[in-house]
Amino acid sequence: MMLEIMDALNDTVTPIPEVGGFYTFVYNAKTPGESYDQHPLIACVDLFSWGFRGLNFHWQKYRNYTWNELAGQLYIVQRNELDDLLAIPYGKYILNPR
Repeated sequence: MMLEIMDALNDTVTPIPEVGGFYTFVYNAKTPGESYDQHPLIACVDLFSWGFRGLNFHWQKYRNYTWNELAGQLYIVQRNELDDLLAIPYGKYILNPR
């Protein structure tokens, strides 16, 4: 499912999010034993030198995302596309074994 979403949003990619923007992307967490969403849909709330913080809509929790763990670009989600993506169960929940 994520491949289809990435293909549909392929013309709206960015390497760095803006605070207040909505994004989806592929993420591979580094924290051992931590559960994470490999395909998050987030609202960016803060930027840092190490990465960014966002509200993950799939989990309704704030999460930190580091630059090195991004598996590519961020796909910009427009406000009018948000409800459509929220209706698609494309979150991929993984327990990091590292």
